[in-house]
Amino acid sequence: MQSELAFSTGDLAHTRFAVSPMWEVVTSFRLLVSSPVPAPHRSWAEQVLPRLRAAGLDRGRLARLIPAGGYLADFLTPTPATPFPTLESELAAIRETPAEQVREDLRHLADSPEPWELPRDDLSRVTAEIETYWELALGPYWARVRAVLEADVFHRARQVAEYGAAHLLNDLHTSVSWDDDTLRLVRRQCTITREGAGAGLILVPSVFAWPSVLTRIVAPDTPQLAYPARGFGTVWERRASADNGAIAAVIGRSRALLLAELETPASTTQLARRAGLSAAGVSQHLTALRDAGLVTAHRAGRSVLYARTTVADSLLAAAPA
Repeated sequence: MQSELAFSTGDLAHTRFAVSPMWEVVTSFRLLVSSPVPAPHRSWAEQVLPRLRAAGLDRGRLARLIPAGGYLADFLTPTPATPFPTLESELAAIRETPAEQVREDLRHLADSPEPWELPRDDLSRVTAEIETYWELALGPYWARVRAVLEADVFHRARQVAEYGAAHLLNDLHTSVSWDDDTLRLVRRQCTITREGAGAGLILVPSVFAWPSVLTRIVAPDTPQLAYPARGFGTVWERRASADNGAIAAVIGRSRALLLAELETPASTTQLARRAGLSAAGVSQHLTALRDAGLVTAHRAGRSVLYARTTVADSLLAAAPA
């Protein structure tokens, strides 16, 4: 099956990129409810799924809005207002979704065995679930994910500069092509159309979209196309960590050890057990590392997960082996 979107040279002029937290929310959530989880993301899923089940997110409103297959609610991916919108700005846009669009999206979802209604007041509850999901599943890993997404955008921008926008569109994905003022997507389950939609196209790289591309066509908004980012499969690879002796000479042995242990996000208790340090000592070190921009903290139920930042990754990678 093939769908086509009228795509003139004028639309090319209005094409832009966006790194969208909400696209990563919907694509990653869908991936987690898949069976089995695709191989590139299984190590991440093994860490995250127990947290989601403990929080009840596998059976909440978000789970109904993002089923394992088929249509997902378009209002969850509002038009990015900037190239790098924050999660907070996108959640604000979701809460302001017109009631008619919410009803229309739910009508599409009503093909499921249990049609349901979502009162407007429930949009705040939906965004609250998203915030919880973010803290459990994406926040601790966002530095890594965003680095891959930004690298993809920079690569694509260079493609446009060197070869032109047509080359860019033809290189996005095997199912996407552009010629004769038309953007073609093969094997699409839904029809895409320019009718009533805004000019141009918003291209959204995603770590979790593979192996497919996803589209959002909601008049009068600009169409969006989410595609697998280059290097998405490397996001969970172990970062190169040199012998931490050189780092220890600068920040201290215990803090260097904790940075090395934060290859995956962990709580204070977990780090204390792994590093052989007291929980109180670990807490003090993490506060100092957080103040220095080397770790971030993310609420996970009653615990707090700490994660290394890209600055810390670079510091460890640059140290002599």
